[in-house]
Amino acid sequence: MTERERRAPSERADVCVVGAGPAGALAAHRLAERGRDVVMLEAGERFDFEDRQRRMERAIRPGHGPLSVWEMGGERDRFTAGDGRFYPLNAARVKGVGGTTLHWQGMVMRFHESDFEAWPIDYDDLRPYYAEAEQALGVAGADDNPYAPPREEPFPLPAFAPSHSDSIFAEACERLGVTMHSVPNARNSEGYDGRSACVGYGTCKPVCPSGAKYSADHHVEKAEEEGVRVVTRAPVQRLEHDDAGERVTAAVYATPDGETHRQEAREFVLAAGGVEIPRLLLLSNSEQYPDGLANSSGAVGRYFMDHLFAGMGGTLDRETRQNHVGFITSECHQFYDAPTRGTEGRAGGVPEWSRERGEPKPDSIKLEFLNYAGPSPVEMALSGEEWGDDLLETLREGYGNSIAMGGLVGQRPQKENRIELDPSTTDDHGNPVPKIHWRVDDRTEASLRRANRIQRAILDELGVDISWTVGPADTGPAFHHMGTTRMGEDASESVVNPQLRTHDLRNLSVASSSVFRTSGALNPTLTIAALSLKAADHIDERL
Repeated sequence: MTERERRAPSERADVCVVGAGPAGALAAHRLAERGRDVVMLEAGERFDFEDRQRRMERAIRPGHGPLSVWEMGGERDRFTAGDGRFYPLNAARVKGVGGTTLHWQGMVMRFHESDFEAWPIDYDDLRPYYAEAEQALGVAGADDNPYAPPREEPFPLPAFAPSHSDSIFAEACERLGVTMHSVPNARNSEGYDGRSACVGYGTCKPVCPSGAKYSADHHVEKAEEEGVRVVTRAPVQRLEHDDAGERVTAAVYATPDGETHRQEAREFVLAAGGVEIPRLLLLSNSEQYPDGLANSSGAVGRYFMDHLFAGMGGTLDRETRQNHVGFITSECHQFYDAPTRGTEGRAGGVPEWSRERGEPKPDSIKLEFLNYAGPSPVEMALSGEEWGDDLLETLREGYGNSIAMGGLVGQRPQKENRIELDPSTTDDHGNPVPKIHWRVDDRTEASLRRANRIQRAILDELGVDISWTVGPADTGPAFHHMGTTRMGEDASESVVNPQLRTHDLRNLSVASSSVFRTSGALNPTLTIAALSLKAADHIDERL
């Protein structure tokens, strides 16, 4: 079969899925298992698994830029910044089979029950899908988090043991009355589903050479075994609809030979993430939808949210074994649902828990105990200019006693935070690029300051010589794109209904964190996976 034939549209398809990341992969696999004919359109390429060690070297060696690890950048990936802070969109996304799970950290928590208070669905609606998603991804975890939502079934895999630096933090946290607990990880603590156990490369973000960390290309392959057809390097340019404006009829996609094709289907699923999904809908404007497809509410692209990072670190006069583990093994959700809660530890608790005078009510806070504080010895050696004994002495003096905490706080949905089209800048196909308007409001800044106060109290209790802080002034995103096609029962203020189908078009669904009503402060991928399985079930019922 020629390249042209491989990228030609299928003559018959029940479902067309746009995007081959975790949401698209899980939805396609679920529908194919139910006997549906599915086509996936992916803008990027299929990466060779055997090439991952070379990509790891790109990540480590200073001669390579960070975007080169997964070949991001250039005309295809252009974007612009609007009002507020600059948003570094390309720093943590990947276009290709597997999507950003090729690059992600791999932490997978269920949202707390309180996170769903503003949603048209609740935790119990997603509870069975959470369990299925944990089985699909192969989550290693333990039921030791007293603040987590209720669960009945055990995790598929045992949790990773706490790291050495976690044990150092535990001493101070016990004295202060701060609860540490394990972190569910989508990486194998033992062999699972044909993938090996973690072997400790420590380069989890941006690349896992062993494949022990879950990536969605795994489920794309499973989907293909069930008959799904995957078309790569086929960016969708627009969606077309029928004369009545009630159903999508085709996804128009481009191929490397300069041709465009129309993939018709009975149902369509958008699974290309919280930036590209609203961009595609806005690009698909028509006479019936002059402001963009599925945008009668005006909410497409609006309410863009992310998680903001708070951190602090320094050095101890003891060995911390920094960078021996490339992922987080312990966290604290104690201040998640009640961020101003006090503590009753033997040392009298952490000071300044409560809201400071004049500060707004805080948002959720998730605290992280970082296992990868400070540079690795490889990084120090490759980035320095010393050799031989001089280099050895520098490594002995400068490595091994760094320690740090991190944390995430959520953003409230703000209408002015949004994705729109920028016609002044175009991509490699001449389409306007996404323009990101992103501000951090006073409430989020107050939550970041509060997270820093908690972190300082713990590090001071440890006796850390604090040398750096990331707080409100210099915070950055966690690259969790949420909220741009929000879910709701009211079609006048939301884009999709509780079944993940758009209000305006009867056969168009969205499987993405773009449907989130609120952001919480927890990594979103497990909730994305659960919503994707839910969306697939509703699509199957309609078919």
